[in-house]
Order: sequence, then structure tokens, then C-alpha cells
Amino acid sequence: MDKKLTTTNEIKEEIINLSAILGLPKGTEAFISDVHGEYDEFAHIMRNGSGNTKQKIEELFTGRLSLASQKKLAFLVYYPSEILQKTKTEMSNHDQLIQWYMDSFNHLIELLRYTANKYTRSKVRKSISPDFVYITEELLYADRNADTKQLSYQLIMDNIIKLGMADAFIVATCHSIQKLVVDHVHIIGDIYDRGPHPDYIIDHLAHHWQNFDFQWGNHDILWMGSVAGSKLCMLNLLRIAARYDNLKLLKNAYGIDLTKLIEFAEKNYQPQKAFNPKSDTDEKMSECDQKSHNCVQQAIAIMQFKLEGQTIARRPEFQMENRLLLDKLELDNNYILIKGVTYPIKDGCFQLVDSNDPYKLTDSEHEIIADLITQFINSKKLKKHIFYLVNNGSMYLKYNGNLLFHGCIPVDATGKMLSWKINGQAYAGKRLFDYFDSIIRDALSNPTASDCFNSDVIWYLWTGKMSPLFGKDKMTTFERYFIDNDELQVEKLNPYYSLRKEEWFADELFKDFGLNETGHIINGHTPVKAGTSPIMANGKIFVIDGGMSKPYHKTTGIGGYTLLSNSYGLQLVTHEPFTTRQKAIDGMTDVVSTKRVIEQSVSRKTVAETDTGRQLKQQISILQARLKNK
Repeated sequence: MDKKLTTTNEIKEEIINLSAILGLPKGTEAFISDVHGEYDEFAHIMRNGSGNTKQKIEELFTGRLSLASQKKLAFLVYYPSEILQKTKTEMSNHDQLIQWYMDSFNHLIELLRYTANKYTRSKVRKSISPDFVYITEELLYADRNADTKQLSYQLIMDNIIKLGMADAFIVATCHSIQKLVVDHVHIIGDIYDRGPHPDYIIDHLAHHWQNFDFQWGNHDILWMGSVAGSKLCMLNLLRIAARYDNLKLLKNAYGIDLTKLIEFAEKNYQPQKAFNPKSDTDEKMSECDQKSHNCVQQAIAIMQFKLEGQTIARRPEFQMENRLLLDKLELDNNYILIKGVTYPIKDGCFQLVDSNDPYKLTDSEHEIIADLITQFINSKKLKKHIFYLVNNGSMYLKYNGNLLFHGCIPVDATGKMLSWKINGQAYAGKRLFDYFDSIIRDALSNPTASDCFNSDVIWYLWTGKMSPLFGKDKMTTFERYFIDNDELQVEKLNPYYSLRKEEWFADELFKDFGLNETGHIINGHTPVKAGTSPIMANGKIFVIDGGMSKPYHKTTGIGGYTLLSNSYGLQLVTHEPFTTRQKAIDGMTDVVSTKRVIEQSVSRKTVAETDTGRQLKQQISILQARLKNK
């Protein structure tokens, strides 16, 4: 409660203000999952409000602007700086350019007024650039039907151009529209890995958005664990980066020096087919990089398997003995014995594995790991980004009656929630999520490179059978690299993924998390294959990983989903695959292909019916109690 409210009139005014907010329409929420470093596509979706901007332009200007002019206005809102530069290059006639500025001012202010009509003036003011608050509010709230105001309105626009402020004003107004089109953004996991710029995504959210939250994904956990000091999280992170041509992110964005690692890898390993790197971008890898990434991947994989063996040995409660495979190698390293069956090894790289002590690191491996984990723990920018994820995120979120989490809830085939027993306690369902959440926060508040319980548990979240972020019986990285046998490479999904189609199962999950059965469960993690619906359990569960990451486009056939929840109901938005930012601007090609209405409210939902509304009501009650005591 604001302690500055001291007088009776101040308290009464605040009660009136808060009560008025309760009657406003609910703001639009956007749910996005599995961004995987695809900054350009993510930024485009944020800029277009997941199709909301285009829709509002159609509602406002149909019959007044042609479809082509509507599209131009939409892309001006999405990419104001680029469209300004393009327009000025194309328009050599000064008078024509001045007219374009005037038309753009009018259209943008009208669009801003339309998007702002369900917010308080205070909230709208916060979305306006401080440099243009006075000017924008004068234009926004002017009564243009009054002759005196009409003249004032015109003079303001004239002077914006004469004083050389036109470009900056247009950019600022477009950014204000972007912020108001969507009120709250939920990221349902996996900012990191595969794509080139997760760092840009976090910076974008930090600089441009006030209302957003993260539900951590399994790939995010690797980066969080690395900053907390988990060597195994770091090794998995590095191996994936080497496999998908993303090592440059570590150096360029976070200042991680990989020189010693690369030199060690190229000295001790030769390229093997199983370790050929894959580029998720359109950039072609040089032969030098292909060789380097191949060798780095081998070096990291062997170090990873060694440390996994050590961790599994000291944590028998993890029950991961089936992941101990280095000790199953035969003396020549050309065969491996698993459950009484001998399999040939392909593309083996076990020259640094001691058959007498297979899980022991060499001195050089130990030095490299120690150097790298120290860099991860002390990288200022990486720490800043990871703590941003932690401070604005959680393992799950209950918000406006919906339950948001990335992966799954471990259950058996009947839908009964499985318990994970650790330190004499059993955790299942919501309690399991809460337990992992507390471990993550504690680990990051006390980072250490020493092997400790917290670090081991965070690694378990990446690969363990009872991890809600993983959701499989085992991770068969070793088998996929070295054993040409499809059965051994199978990673069996938790029954959650088949049961989530059932409405009764969704209702059981709601009960465990203390939610009403009228809400929704929103997941990511598993790309929805082409021809499969993301809507499950009779509309109670949504899986919105539609494949924003480029490698999944072939699997899903689309470029991802977003889910929108506004005052009218729910809409599922399907996105076409994104090409590049420049192609989108040059061709004015949007990514929203279809919008499907999932639920439609009988009456428009207000702020009073949201979590924010409940908080406001509590504040009003407190203020009313203060009035009585005056």
C-alpha cells in the first residue's frame, strides 16, 4: 500500500481510481513457448502483437484505407526506423514526404487512441516515451471536432516536422502502440539453445516490456545451472553449442574464452561422422569450424560421460545406474556390453578413457573444466541475463485461473502423480515443482564450482526420469553417438504426454495445483507435429510449441503458435515460418497465417475478474478500513 496516501481526500481519490480500473476490459495476454534463440522471429511476433496490431488496424481503418495502405501502416508500427528510412529513400518530392508524415501522424495517433481505450491514462502515460509525453497526450486526448483544438492539433504536427522531431516521434509512437497491443507476455520455457541470439531476446524483454514472466524450460536450466556452478550443466550446454554451430554466442555475447578447450580438442581428437555439427542458420560453416566443432563436441561428450558417472555414483537416490556406460566398454573400445548383449561401437573416441577407472578425468580435462566453470560463474552479462530469468520466472505459474509450465507432471499410466524421494521426503505434483524451484533459487544465490547437492539436482532436472522439464525415462546421448541400434536410442515419454488428451486428467491436475476446472493448462516443450491439434483435453490443455526454432519447421509444418487471451476470450494464432527480418520488411510479409477463436466470452471480461483485480479489491478494502479509522 502506498504510504504517501495520508489525507482523507487522497485515500478517497485512490479508492475511486482503483474502482474505475476494475471496470476496464481485461488486458491481452500472449503465451509463447520454445523461442530457442530465434530473436528475429520472436521480435517480429512481439512487434505485431501476435497479429493483434493488424487486427486493430483492420477494425479501425477498413473502408477508409485500402488493404495495401493498411499493410504499410502495420509495418510502420512493426519496424518504424526501417520503414522511415525506406520511405525517405523512395520519396524524393518534399511536399509528398511532408504529406506522408502528416498522414502517418494522424493514423498512428488514432491507432494509439484505439489501443489505449481500455487502459487508464496513467498506464498509457507509462507506455509513452518521456521525450514525447506532453506532445502525445495533447494529440491523443484532443477533441478534433472543436475548432480551437483542431488548430492546436495542426500546429503541433507542423512544428514536430519543422523542428526535426518527426522521425523520433513516429518511432516513439510506434513503440507505444506495440506495448499497448499486448498487456502481458508469458514465455513458457526455452529461451536458450539452438538459435543464435537468446541474449537479444532477454535484452528485448528487459528494455521494452514491463509485464512478462518466464516458466523455465529444460534448455534454460542448463544455462541457469552453469551459472550456479554445475559442471555437468555447462558440459551439456557446450556440447549442444558445438553440435549446432553456436559456440560463437558464448564468446561474443558472454565473453567465454574457449581457446584452451579448442586446442585440447584438436590435439586429442580427429573428426568423426557422428559428431558432424549442424547449422541451424542459413550460414555455411567453414571447413575449419566444422573440424573444430566436431572435435570439441567429442572432447566435451567424453568429459560429460565421465562426470555423469561420478554424479550417479554419489547420488544413488537419482536411480540413474542405467546411464553408467563407459565401464561397459570392452578393452579394445570397439564393443560395449549392455544387459548381456554386445553391440559394436561406431565413431568411438575413447582414447582418454582409462579402462581401469573410466570415470576419472585426466589432469588436462580437469583443468579445462575448472577454467570454464569459473568463467561461467563470473561472466557479468551471463549472470545478469540468468538472474533476469530467475527473478521474473518460476518452475510454474498460476495466472488468471490458468496453469503454465514447460514440460509435464510426472505420472504413471493411470494418471497418478509419481513421487520423487529425496533426503527422506517424497515430492509429487505441485510439491515437486515447488521443491525444484527452491533448489534452483538457492543454488543461484550461492554459486559454487564445488560438487554439491544443489548442482546435482539442477543437472537431474535436465536429464532425470522424475524431472518435469525432461519427461522421459532416460536421455540416450551415448547411444545416439556410438551405437547403431534404434531400440537402444529410444527415449520413452512419461504417460503425461498421452494422458493430456483426456479431460478428466486435466481436472486432476487443476485440483492438485488448487485451480478451478474452468481454467487452462498451457505447455510447450514438445513440438506439435503437422496434422496434430495443439488443443487437447476438450480445450483445457494447450501445447503451443509449434516449432519457432527453424529445425522444427519440417516437423510441425508451421513457424510456431501463440495463444492470446483477451477480454473476449481465447484465440490460437498459427504462424508461418519466418525467413529473415530484412525479407519481412522488404516484402511486407507477416507471419500470422490464421487466428482461431477457441473460447468466446458471453460478456466482455473485466479487470475485476483477473488476479490483478483481486489484488486491487484487497487494496480498496485496506483503504476503506483506513478511512473508517480517520
